[in-house]
Amino acid sequence: MTRTATNPVQAGAWNGTVGTHWAAHHERYDALLSGVNDALFAGAAVTMADRVLDVGCGAGTTTRIAARLASRGHVVGVDISAPLVWRARAVTAAEHVGNVAYELADAQTHPFPPAGYDVVISRGGVMFFEDHAAAFRNLARALIPGGRLAFICPRPAGPDVEESRALGLFAKLLDAPDADTVAAHTAMASLSDPARLHEVLQGWDDVTVAPVDVETHWGRDAPDAVDFLLSRTPDRKVDAGTRTALEESLRPYETNRGVRLRGAVWLVTARRPTARQQ
Repeated sequence: MTRTATNPVQAGAWNGTVGTHWAAHHERYDALLSGVNDALFAGAAVTMADRVLDVGCGAGTTTRIAARLASRGHVVGVDISAPLVWRARAVTAAEHVGNVAYELADAQTHPFPPAGYDVVISRGGVMFFEDHAAAFRNLARALIPGGRLAFICPRPAGPDVEESRALGLFAKLLDAPDADTVAAHTAMASLSDPARLHEVLQGWDDVTVAPVDVETHWGRDAPDAVDFLLSRTPDRKVDAGTRTALEESLRPYETNRGVRLRGAVWLVTARRPTARQQ
C-alpha cells in the first residue's frame, strides 16, 4: 500500500536524489552505519516470537537483522522512499528472508494495525517526520501495551565531534549542496536535543536517552571516500586543486581499516504504557 507522505519536502528528497543515491549505494551506507547496530538491537531486545516494525527501514538491513532475531515472528519495514523500498524487497528476496514485508508509507499517518507489534525500531529514520509528536503517538498505537521502542538519532554536531569537524571542512571546500541534500541534513538534527526527545515522547514510559560513541566508515582510503561523497551530487564538477584539497581533508582519518570517523548518536528507548496505566 502506498500513502502520500505528510512531509512533502522529505518525500521529495527521499524519492529524488537522496533516496536514489542511498538505494544505489546501500552497501556503502550500511557499512557507514553498521557501528550503531549493536546498540540499537541491545536497546530493542528483540525476541524469537516478536512482531517488529522498522521505521525508516531504508534498504532493509535492520529489518532483516530483526527478522533473523525474531525467527518465529514477523517484521515489517516502512519507508517513504520508493527507491529504497524497491531495493529492500530485492535484497530481501535474494537473501531468502521470508518473515519480512515492506510498506511504502509515511509512518506518521499510516494506519498500522492497533497493538499489532511488540517492538518498534529505527536506525536513524524518525528524524524526518513533519510532526514528531504525532508520529510517535501513531507508533504507540501500533504497539501492544508495554511494547518497546528503540531508535538511533544523531547527537548535536560540533567541533568536538570528529565526524562533524571533518565533514564540515569537506563541505566548506565545495559549493552549496543541492536542495534535497540540505533538506535531509536539516532534518537529521531535528531530534539532537534530549529535551526535544522527551517532549515528543510525552505519554511514553521509561524514556531513556543514552549517548553512544560510534565509528563510521567512509571508504577504503581518502580518494575512495571523496568519490563516494561527490557521488551524492553527480552533476557537480570539481577541479584538480579542489579534488586534492578534499582528499587531504580526509587523509588524517585513513587507517588500515579505511577512512574512519568518530561520531556521536543517541540511543533512545521507551515503552508504551500498559493498559492499566493508560
